Amino acid sequence: MLLIGLTGSIGMGKSETAKMFSRLGVPVYDADAAVHALYAKGGAAVAPMADAFPHVIVDGAVDRQALSRAVLGLPDEMKKLEAIVHPLVGNAQLEFLKDAKAAGHEAVLLDIPLLYETGGENRVDVVVVVSAPFHIQEQRVLARPNMDMAKFAAIHAKQVPDAEKRRRADFVIDTDKGLEHAFEAVKAVVAALKGREGKVLAARLL
Repeated sequence: MLLIGLTGSIGMGKSETAKMFSRLGVPVYDADAAVHALYAKGGAAVAPMADAFPHVIVDGAVDRQALSRAVLGLPDEMKKLEAIVHPLVGNAQLEFLKDAKAAGHEAVLLDIPLLYETGGENRVDVVVVVSAPFHIQEQRVLARPNMDMAKFAAIHAKQVPDAEKRRRADFVIDTDKGLEHAFEAVKAVVAALKGREGKVLAARLL
């Protein structure tokens, strides 16, 4: 089964691009959605988060805004958070892959915002980067609720630069030319990857 890693900096249009792969029949694992489920009431992250960051638990769930304030710009607190969340997200991803393989899918898409930042490119066969010019990215991000320039700058500083992501990618989807243009690019990627599974598996065996 071919593992396609989808990534891109904040505000680049990655979520919309992932939906396009789904429209073409490629199962999508959404890392952000997995985290939301872990943080929701009854989620597996709530109990350990209550021990590590008790003030971020509201009505039995993790308040993401409070959590963001608790860790943003604090490396030690961020490491504590990652030590809790990353193993849980990894387990969710493994379950997704098992289900997709059992269903006979030839390829799946792993939507992972911090793919390069966490070394995730070594765990996928192909990397697709979603990209747009900085001024477009800035407009999109600042239009989000509870976002300001300082918060955007802090998030942006933690991410691998867009130019480097583009350089390291196997495919780049530009999202500043409209949804139809992006969808045509996604269709071209899916077409290019048809039949790649066998070649990838053969390469792994060498």
